[in-house]
Amino acid sequence: MRRHRGFIDSDPSRIARIAALLYLSTVLLGIFSQKLIGDQLIIDSDPAATAANILVHSGLYQLGFAVYMVEMVCNVAMTVLFYVLLKPAGPVVSLMAASFSFVGCVLKTMSRLFFLMPLFVLDGSRSLHGFDSAQVQSLALLMTKVNTQGAAVAMIFFGLYAVLKGVLIINSTFLPRILGIIGILAGFSWLTFLYLPVAYRVLPYTLALGLLGSASQIGWLLIFGVDDLRWKARATDWERHSANEFESDLELRRVERQGRST
Repeated sequence: MRRHRGFIDSDPSRIARIAALLYLSTVLLGIFSQKLIGDQLIIDSDPAATAANILVHSGLYQLGFAVYMVEMVCNVAMTVLFYVLLKPAGPVVSLMAASFSFVGCVLKTMSRLFFLMPLFVLDGSRSLHGFDSAQVQSLALLMTKVNTQGAAVAMIFFGLYAVLKGVLIINSTFLPRILGIIGILAGFSWLTFLYLPVAYRVLPYTLALGLLGSASQIGWLLIFGVDDLRWKARATDWERHSANEFESDLELRRVERQGRST
């Protein structure tokens, strides 16, 4: 028990509020980059206009990439804190949820490299001297579409993360179950990205449900945090169970060594 004392003595409400702030930052930064930069400069049906917009506003475009990266940093940090916060409700499920979130972060980060690539394609590099201007512009637009599709695939893993996080909240006793129910529904809505034609058709409803799930969790955690006493009780139970398993494993190994020695 002594080796886990630091975990039990953690301030869960403080962890919850920091996680909520990171969650809020992730949402706002993503909206800023997508709606105020990406959607304003990228025109899906017009490669020439997209290329002109990116070149004229190259600084703004690079800012969009930088904001995307900060968004992912916040997402990773948020995932770690939610893992710690929800670990007493189910350590294995909490680890699994965090793993899905990390996979989503990796996929989304890699897709953002394609968001950046048009700046290099459109800069007049001699490496593309075999392509005419129309082909280069089309290639740049294609890269932005790969970025979009890669981010869509990442949403599948974020959806799985949301579902498991919702299950943990329901089982936690230190957070309202309604937050978990809304989170599960939002997570399942993100799973529509398993089939993109359906995902884009129902996207407005998916975004609305996702925003509801995010806003409810962020708002509750910022204002109320968690029930500290119940969290510490669950954490103590988990640590005691973990310590008993550790001692049982040591005893089993000791018996096996004695058996081999005789």
